[in-house]
Amino acid sequence: MGESPELLQQGRGPVPVRRQRPAPQGLRAMLKARLWRSCSCSVPCAWALVQDLLPATRWLCQYRLREYLAGDVMSGLVIGIILVPQAIAYSLLAGLQPIYSLYTSFFANLIYFLMGTSRHVSVGIFSLLCLMVGQVVDRELQLAGFDPSQDGLWPGANGSILNGSAATLDCGRDCYAIRVATALTLMTGLYQVLMGVLRLGFVSAYLSQPLLDGFAMGASVTILTSQLKHLLGVRIPRHQGLGMVVRTWLSLLRSVGQANVCDVVTSTVCLVVLLAAKELSDRYRRRLRVPVPTELLVIVVATLVSHFGQLHKRFGSSVAGDIPTGFMAPQVPEPRLMQRVALDAVALALVGAAFSISLAEMFGRSHGYSVRANQELLAVGCCNVLPAFLHCFATSAALAKSLVKIATGCRTQLSSVVSSAVVLLVLLALAPLFHDLQRSVLACVIVVSLRGALRKVWDLPRLWRMSPADAVVWAGTAATCVLVSTETGLLAGVILSLLSLAGRTQRPHAALLARIGDSAFYEDATEFEGLVPEPGVRVFRFAGPLYYANKDFFLRSLYSLTGLDAGRMAARRKEQGSGVGVGVGEGGPAQGKDLGPVSSRAALMPAAAGFHTVVIDCAPLLFLDAAGVATLEDLRRDYGALGISLLLACCSPPVRDILSRGGFLGEGPGDTAEEEQLFLSVHDAVQTAGARHRELEATDACL
Repeated sequence: MGESPELLQQGRGPVPVRRQRPAPQGLRAMLKARLWRSCSCSVPCAWALVQDLLPATRWLCQYRLREYLAGDVMSGLVIGIILVPQAIAYSLLAGLQPIYSLYTSFFANLIYFLMGTSRHVSVGIFSLLCLMVGQVVDRELQLAGFDPSQDGLWPGANGSILNGSAATLDCGRDCYAIRVATALTLMTGLYQVLMGVLRLGFVSAYLSQPLLDGFAMGASVTILTSQLKHLLGVRIPRHQGLGMVVRTWLSLLRSVGQANVCDVVTSTVCLVVLLAAKELSDRYRRRLRVPVPTELLVIVVATLVSHFGQLHKRFGSSVAGDIPTGFMAPQVPEPRLMQRVALDAVALALVGAAFSISLAEMFGRSHGYSVRANQELLAVGCCNVLPAFLHCFATSAALAKSLVKIATGCRTQLSSVVSSAVVLLVLLALAPLFHDLQRSVLACVIVVSLRGALRKVWDLPRLWRMSPADAVVWAGTAATCVLVSTETGLLAGVILSLLSLAGRTQRPHAALLARIGDSAFYEDATEFEGLVPEPGVRVFRFAGPLYYANKDFFLRSLYSLTGLDAGRMAARRKEQGSGVGVGVGEGGPAQGKDLGPVSSRAALMPAAAGFHTVVIDCAPLLFLDAAGVATLEDLRRDYGALGISLLLACCSPPVRDILSRGGFLGEGPGDTAEEEQLFLSVHDAVQTAGARHRELEATDACL
């Protein structure tokens, strides 16, 4: 930044000298340089690439054994204990056998341990994704001919069919359900990996927090509705399509008289115990070093009571059934099913990516480390792609388990390995012990886990007071999820968010500014008292970009606030052929010094609204497009025809460049248009306008 004597103006002070930018690189040269960097290979470059793809190879070398190990082992054990009952319970949402949920929890933790950049995120089964997977699985089962009113864990459900089309399949209901789930998971993972390779991590930023909160709220209501039949022990069809929640409630009301008394009593007792334990845990959270595994204790006690009380045989209460041990042979998902669920996978990929990236960035900011959004996409995508061949379904980061990891002292992702070890123990030895576990108990675990999401409804009034547009996005997304479907709710949320963003930029706040006392600062005259308007000058602020969608609003706001429609007045005077001056209004003499010379006669003509200069405060002006530059050019021409000057203040360098490239500031390098038109501050522009006006008045007096 230097001071150039030839650039000093009267009353303007020093003007900064623009740096000379290097000549832009041609497209061919740029592509050639990037291709060369990408294709060049060396041992350090290869090792750096491995460390970027597998961040664990970097931080494991710096692992502090004495400082980190105790916290990682403790948090890993606690998360593993929580994962087991949740995995078994969430299989109800996905319409799959519990063993597949355990597989998913095991492999997802190991893969994210190697590829994730967040130290605290817990990746595994997530209730919202389980719901979306379950809806696709139910639809495909119905199309294949299986009875949608039967769940995979009901006795004899594996052979229940509606028509003969299911008989042509080479496997039963459970086998076909996991085939659909793995095909959906593979497509979801491929989308996420593709987004990571193409560096599209920024796309998740367009899923705003009100959208995600509203989607979580609507999906939670859907999940709660789907679990009521298990709480009551009734058999109703799993409805699909539009109005699923409403139709499910109608079916429940018609079947409430057939409720199983044993399941109702069990659900009531478990809900009371779980909710009370959660409330006490939240109240005394700071005193508890380790969260109490209430879900596991309830499941163990309920399993013992169901086994020794023979609740399944005596009262017909539905139970989890046989859960095999060990691992199944890998299997390639069917391409035919992948084509059928390709569109459904888009919603799962977006939701999983948005929640994973937002949680990773949130915990990274709160704990002082950085995460890479694109690598998170690759990590979550690989958590879906690779396990899809191992009988797993879609996963993502989960907030509740991530908070538990932090509360129990997690320091790195080594805790995920410990959690996987706990799940592995259940897979190899303990899984058959849950044979007599009632499904109503699993439904209670799911319902209680929704407590945090359902409580977000109390945030809606505060959100409305802070931002009505965000509140509309929240409410619209949640209502669409409940009344229509979860996929439609996500689409509605995206559309509402984009409309909200467009509305805010299309009609931003506009105001006339006045001077704060004798200072060099100017503020909105309608918001603050005691401001002093500058005589003969109107200072206009437009708090938003100027582009094709809001150029008309920009002009209407300016004309309305200044009291002069310059476009209409200039066109009228042009038709009448009466010169530049306009002899209406009560203002004093005004001058019109634009980029070209203005006659003294025009300067002596009274301005239409009592001002001789309009200053536009461009500090809030984020960007301009071609339509915005054309609008400013037309405005300058119309004001010039009326003897009024148009000055711009506080333009950012990008706005200056756009004005220069658009021809608004003249053509040649020696053109002084920028010096005459642009100013570093509003006060500088106002003072210069006054000095120019007084200079013209003196000249006209001499004439």
